[in-house]
Amino acid sequence: MTVKKRPSDLTSLERFNLYYREKEPPLTTRQRMKRFVWNQKTRQFCGRTASSWYKICLFYFTFYAALAILVAICMWTFLQMLDARQPRWQLDGSIIGTNPGLGFRPMPPEVASSVIWYRGNDPGSYQFWVQELQQFLKTYKRDGHRSGAGQNIHNCDFKLPPPAGKVCDVDVNSWGPCVDENGFAYHKSTPCVFLKLNKIYGWKPEFYNSSDTLPQSMPDDLKEHIRNMTAYDKNYLNMVWVSCQGENPADRENIGPIQYLPYRGFPGYYFPYTNQDGYLSPLVAVHLQRPKTGMLINIECRAWAHNIKYDRHEGMGSVHIEIMVE
Repeated sequence: MTVKKRPSDLTSLERFNLYYREKEPPLTTRQRMKRFVWNQKTRQFCGRTASSWYKICLFYFTFYAALAILVAICMWTFLQMLDARQPRWQLDGSIIGTNPGLGFRPMPPEVASSVIWYRGNDPGSYQFWVQELQQFLKTYKRDGHRSGAGQNIHNCDFKLPPPAGKVCDVDVNSWGPCVDENGFAYHKSTPCVFLKLNKIYGWKPEFYNSSDTLPQSMPDDLKEHIRNMTAYDKNYLNMVWVSCQGENPADRENIGPIQYLPYRGFPGYYFPYTNQDGYLSPLVAVHLQRPKTGMLINIECRAWAHNIKYDRHEGMGSVHIEIMVE
């Protein structure tokens, strides 16, 4: 509760204001707003005099100018430490590390999903998957958007690696039935899935290029394939091998025979990736030749090299795919 002072307790200024100060009539809201914008008596604009506005503007101008100069110096220093062609931190010294991930296309529209589902007798049902692959493979076509890289492309082979400054071409015609003209075989209920390794700058695979050092966990059909390649031509053993199989016994029974195109893995002459102009990641087309229809098939595809770590639960070195063809 406010205690009212007696006249004898007031100061001289308070007594002057009490008896002699002219009482101002109450102002309307519009008048108060108008006086706030420009007060004729005190010559204040928005509550500040010209001197006050000058000082505060000078302060903020100096503050932000100094801040901008500091940021510019930091950015210039940071850019001097970067190389436009290669990352500063590589392999074990980087966040990405040295274990490339394995991915697949076409990707489902839901990010968290890995299910490829369609009806084989309904073009509208599988058109989405065909269009996704068409979009993904645009850059792999010779007439695709490969600006300035045409003269940099070299037709490589296991006996003919790329010369210095060149990149290996990816031949889209080597995928057999898994080509655009054939609708990637989706209309025949024998869909194609493309596998790719994520790019890691400077990473070189350590190949399983001898049938004597194959791991126990490697599928028997892949071991047999490697032994056959050893007898055929040892140059073809410089490969990051790929295996796809059903995750469970029922899936292995329903998946049917699988064809890998153009090779059963990623050829070694595509590595290492060093940010070359026109570089394209190699692809493996996985053609499911006779999958059982009406069944959800869980597939695990795995990449094989000495320096590719595998962990199914963490998704390291492998990828999980679910396919259902009705």
